[in-house]
Amino acid sequence: MDLDVDEVLSAFEAHLRFERDMSPHTVRAYIGDVTALLDYLAGHLDGVDVTALRGWLAEQHDAGKARATLARRTACIRTFSAFCHRQGWLPNDPGLLLGTAKAPRRLPAVLDQGQAREVLDAPSEGEPRDLRDQALLELLYATGVRVSELCGLDVDDVDRERRVVRVLGKGRKERSVPFGGPALRALDRWCVHGRPLWVRTGSGPALFLGVRGGRIDAGTVRRVVHARVRRVEGAPDMGPHGLRHSAATHLLEGGADLRSVQELLGHASLNSTQVYTHVSIERLRSAYRQAHPRA
Repeated sequence: MDLDVDEVLSAFEAHLRFERDMSPHTVRAYIGDVTALLDYLAGHLDGVDVTALRGWLAEQHDAGKARATLARRTACIRTFSAFCHRQGWLPNDPGLLLGTAKAPRRLPAVLDQGQAREVLDAPSEGEPRDLRDQALLELLYATGVRVSELCGLDVDDVDRERRVVRVLGKGRKERSVPFGGPALRALDRWCVHGRPLWVRTGSGPALFLGVRGGRIDAGTVRRVVHARVRRVEGAPDMGPHGLRHSAATHLLEGGADLRSVQELLGHASLNSTQVYTHVSIERLRSAYRQAHPRA
């Protein structure tokens, strides 16, 4: 069956955006992968079988693509072939016969609790930028939210009385995450003494603003986190996701149960949360090796 490639890509993109509710980043990656697959197939879907799909993946492997990239492209192919089968473009779904490629799971770099204190207790000059940066750092570490979730927060999402923040996570799933006194005080300083100085006509209800009054973007948050962490001697270089990892690890080290941490982080699967138990065990091993006389 010869189909118009642009029509196929457009239909698949709409499926990813509106039916699967995938993030813009994932949609772009999947469309890029399918474009490369259709080039390999010369635009012909008719007769495509698991051998052809494996051939494309083998070509990617031979080209030196990383295992993480191959894992994503395998997942993309399976999604695409299932979509084409439902559309009637393929007589069956060859993606069902593909094995699931797994990327190696690396343990995330995390701050120890002393380093986290140094990051958050750095002196501030009280300028609006300082107040905003301190508030977002405190909230990132206190809640473990993703950077996209932080950027999407509105002023009314913060319940100061109950000390919880309402977050819209992956798949547009809403959850409430608690935070502590230091984050509350930093937020109050920003909202009272900083944010009003940056508010413009188009600011809307955004909790965190850029210097021009618009909603803060993820790139700005990453620069803030990297710059603050770099001030701490011995701390691993990290961005907002590193603070998320650190918050989860410190919660488990403090006695929180895995299910509670899963709920706080907004993980759909407990498997995603279990990596932090490995981080804690590795740190325990490191401390044991350094301290025990017969380690």
